[in-house]
Amino acid sequence: MSDPLALKARVMLQMQDDMNSRVDPDWIDLGRAWYRAVWIECAELMDHYGGWKWWKATGSDREQAMLEIVDIWHFGLSMRITPQRDFDAAARVIADEWRQPAPVGGFLDGVEALAVAALGERRFAVSLVPMLLRALECDFDDLYRSYVGKNVLNFFRQDHGYRDGSYQKSWAGREDNEHLVEVLKALDSNHSEFRAAVYDGLAARYPAACDSR
Repeated sequence: MSDPLALKARVMLQMQDDMNSRVDPDWIDLGRAWYRAVWIECAELMDHYGGWKWWKATGSDREQAMLEIVDIWHFGLSMRITPQRDFDAAARVIADEWRQPAPVGGFLDGVEALAVAALGERRFAVSLVPMLLRALECDFDDLYRSYVGKNVLNFFRQDHGYRDGSYQKSWAGREDNEHLVEVLKALDSNHSEFRAAVYDGLAARYPAACDSR
């Protein structure tokens, strides 16, 4: 596979399968409602982007909006992984759809179209994501960087008690997503040890991890 976009899409598909398998080894057979997670995350994305609550003053948190898109991407990738786990074929389809972005009126319209595709058709509309990223002045490489970071954070959560409820999602007055943004800013996503460096950066900040050293 020589297409750089498809290559990164394949990496993310593999990472998503790894994460899902960590939570449920037989996750594909369980038939989880990934489409439902997509449309619910769309509402959170709209809140972070802001500008739709006409009855009060609201701000826009572009960095958190980006992380919400990454969350949607996680669930969308899960919808694209088949029992055959043909990551090459799925990556090529994602790359083709990415290069044919769907025309929509604006950011909020795009988010709603993404939610409608998930809720009404139970599909992940990849072609709607590029325009959402452009509105945030981001591109596919930014998505890749943030995706890898969030995937590592999800593993970090699992390693520190996310499922049994012992994980602390907030520390030092901020949520772990906010800490992740700062960790990513200090790292080179093209470095061969990028994933390990993200994990170490989170561990250095997390109170329970620090206490165990």
